[in-house]
Amino acid sequence: MDGADPGRWSGVAGDWARWWGGLAAPVWEAIIEASALGPEARVLDVGCGAGDLLAHLDRLGMAAAGIDPAPAMAALARSRVPRAQVRVGDAMRLPWPDAHFRLVTSINALHFAPDTLDALAEAVRVTVPGGHVALANWAEAGRNDLAPVEAAVARAQGEEPLPDGDLRLPGGLEQLLGEGGLTVVAAGVVPVIWQAANEDTLVQAILMGEEPADIAALAETVIAAAAPFRVNGGYRLVNAFRYAVARKQPTG
Repeated sequence: MDGADPGRWSGVAGDWARWWGGLAAPVWEAIIEASALGPEARVLDVGCGAGDLLAHLDRLGMAAAGIDPAPAMAALARSRVPRAQVRVGDAMRLPWPDAHFRLVTSINALHFAPDTLDALAEAVRVTVPGGHVALANWAEAGRNDLAPVEAAVARAQGEEPLPDGDLRLPGGLEQLLGEGGLTVVAAGVVPVIWQAANEDTLVQAILMGEEPADIAALAETVIAAAAPFRVNGGYRLVNAFRYAVARKQPTG
């Protein structure tokens, strides 16, 4: 999947929600705790996908809002969380006024922006003074069971696995937040478990967005690469997300 292509993400919105939507749930809790949010706090999720975090915030009694560049993702989020304010758009131009949210999050999304520092500046703009901005994404490949499976698929397609981006490495998120003028108050690594009940689910989820002929051609590659993670007829892959939460300077 090309993470920067809203059209392709719209095409797999339902599949993504079913197989991957709740993957980052463990990091949500770390972010919410570090942000010290009160009841009814306004929270924006930039790159909200199908709205899994928005639904969680809504259950906690918070005023959730989200934005996603993929229209089908935004529509799915809106249908799942009717009380949430969901817009179609990108991280570079957030359609909310200055100092509007107590917390702005971006989970595995900000690195898709054309300019991450400019996108961060937009997140800071809509955050209230004394509020927080929280970023999270996959940790480096060595921490993720998913990495060797994806590497096997890349090589089968005649490509080399992509190297870890700066934000996946230790200190990367903290450095970006510091460059954005924020004070980091919490950071860490959270384990995230992804499970597939059977081979078909494994193959369809890993190859989500590929053409049917390519899925058929690559299925055995995926199954072979995931063999070390087979458990009781299914698959259990232990991965990790890095997160960092930073505070916007209060006024006065």
